[in-house]
Amino acid sequence: MEIGASTRLLTVIGDPVAHSLSPAMHNAAYRALGLDAVYLALRVPVAAVSPVLNALAATGGAGNVTVPHKEAVERSVARKTDVCARAGACNTFWTEDGALVGDNTDVAGVRAALASLGVTRGGGGSRWLVIGTGGSARAVAVAAADEGAALWVRSRHPDRARDFVAWAKQLGVRAEPAHGPIEVDAAINATPLGLAEGDALPLDPKDLRGARMALDLVYARGGGTRWVRTLLAKGVTACDGREVLVAQGAAAFSRFFPGTAAPVEVMRAAVERALRD
Repeated sequence: MEIGASTRLLTVIGDPVAHSLSPAMHNAAYRALGLDAVYLALRVPVAAVSPVLNALAATGGAGNVTVPHKEAVERSVARKTDVCARAGACNTFWTEDGALVGDNTDVAGVRAALASLGVTRGGGGSRWLVIGTGGSARAVAVAAADEGAALWVRSRHPDRARDFVAWAKQLGVRAEPAHGPIEVDAAINATPLGLAEGDALPLDPKDLRGARMALDLVYARGGGTRWVRTLLAKGVTACDGREVLVAQGAAAFSRFFPGTAAPVEVMRAAVERALRD
C-alpha cells in the first residue's frame, strides 16, 4: 500500500488500542477494493480525547472508537444518528462539513453475533444478562430493546448497575440488576476482562443457570477468550467478539464510503488470519 498526499486517513482511538484488529480488517478491505485509504490505531488517553477529536474534525477524519471512550465521544460529536443517541455511546464517526457525526454500529454487531449463536430475532421473551455498564453494554441494551428481550445487568459496582438499569428502562427495556446466580438464555460480556490471558473471568460459569448461549465482546487469538473456552467445555454455545467486530466494521465501512459495498468476507478472513497469527 503506497501512502501519498491524497491518501485518506482513518483511525480507531482507544486506550488500550494495541489489541484492536480493526486496522487489519479495514486495510484488507481497502486493498481489496483499491481504495486510496489507510486505517491506523491511535492510543488516546482520556485527557486527550477532546483535542484529538477537534484535530480529526479539522482534517476530515473518520474512524472508530473503542474502550474507554465511547460515551465521551458520543457527548462530543456535533451530530449523531438516532441509534447513537439512544445508546449514549459512539463507536463510529466521520466528518461532514467540518463537523463530526457519530453512529453506533456496535448495536448491529451485537445483533448479528447473537443471531449467529441462535438467539432468535424479534422473538420476545428472551432473557439476557449483560456483564458491564460501559459503552459496549449500552449497545447490548439497545439491541435488547429492539429485540424485546428482558435484560439483567451485573456489575462489580452495584450503584452502576442500578444507574444502568434506570437508563435502560428509559429505552423501554425490561431491566433489573443481577445478584448471585441467575437463569438466562444468553449472557454477554461487555467488560474488557479477557483482553489479557491472566484476567479474571467476567463471570463464574456456575453463576449461569440454564444459559444456552454466551457472547464475549472481547476477542482473542486461538480458540477465543478463556471465558468462551470455559463455557464451551461446559456445553454452552459461545463465541468471542470476532463476529461483532466484522459486523460492526462492515456497517462502519458503509458510513466511511457511502455507496460502496463492504467486502465482508475479505474483512472476516483478515480477522481470522490475524487471530491465528
